[in-house]
Amino acid sequence: MENLQQIPAFKSSPELIKKLYENSIKKSYKAGSVILKENAYTLSIPVVTKGILKIVRRENEDKAILLYYVKKGETCILPFWGSIYNITSSLRVEAEEDSEIYFLPIQKARLFIKEHPQWLDYILLLFIKHYEDLINVVDYAYKKTDERLLYLLKNKAEVTRSRVIPITHKQLAYELLTSRVVISRLLKQLEEKGVLKLNRNQITLI
Repeated sequence: MENLQQIPAFKSSPELIKKLYENSIKKSYKAGSVILKENAYTLSIPVVTKGILKIVRRENEDKAILLYYVKKGETCILPFWGSIYNITSSLRVEAEEDSEIYFLPIQKARLFIKEHPQWLDYILLLFIKHYEDLINVVDYAYKKTDERLLYLLKNKAEVTRSRVIPITHKQLAYELLTSRVVISRLLKQLEEKGVLKLNRNQITLI
């Protein structure tokens, strides 16, 4: 309950916090875990109280595009809300870091919209935020690969609040819909320009 109390959107409604705690199921995930697969139904809405989730759209097993992150205190609307209308999602949800999530049943989530304006505001504001994230993805989709690579790294650094990013060249290639060879070459060029420093399975932005 303490974790939910720390979410700013809920602080003005102890009753909402109490109901969320009573009706939700808390689960923990290790980094890299798949929380929701493509074309899967789900019967609950997640509220993240620890860690970071990433929402991706996969082209195949080896290539995907990162759409946006879901941080502590947030929920991910698009992949989950379609289940209200028996619509599966084409998106995939993965744990970027070790994460803890409260899953609220869909029917309760719909009921809370009517009963608690704080819950509705929470949902709508995050929908707007993640919609803007998607617009940014579209903007960068037409840029050169080196620009998209640097944008992705800066985004990861901002979300994790660390300039040290634990990631492999293969993972970057997966998230940028390109090959590992291309990523390795571009990272080397960026290192030579003094933009970043490469270490084994780790990149540090300078």
